[in-house]
Amino acid sequence: MMEILPNVTINHYLMLSVALFTIGAFGILFRRNAIIMFMCVELMLNAVNLTLVAFSKLWGGTDAQVFVFFIMVVAAAEVAVGLAILMMLYRNMHTTSTDVLDKLKW
Repeated sequence: MMEILPNVTINHYLMLSVALFTIGAFGILFRRNAIIMFMCVELMLNAVNLTLVAFSKLWGGTDAQVFVFFIMVVAAAEVAVGLAILMMLYRNMHTTSTDVLDKLKW
């Protein structure tokens, strides 16, 4: 069977995954908007998924690809619950900035 991208090695996938994870981590650390923070968490999860699929392809197994599917299902549920909470916070405080969330303390 002929490869579609014969020059792409595991190193290329890992470099892309590290770049995506780094962008997501910097987004979590330096942004205060909750929606952008959710997107950065999803970017970090997709970077890990890319790594799992790359190693799965390298070793010839399919276990990691099934695991990636379950990670994506849990991530979708997390986003649904997180956005619902965020909508309630926006309704009450009229902002999505995480700096004002300390007002929720007793």
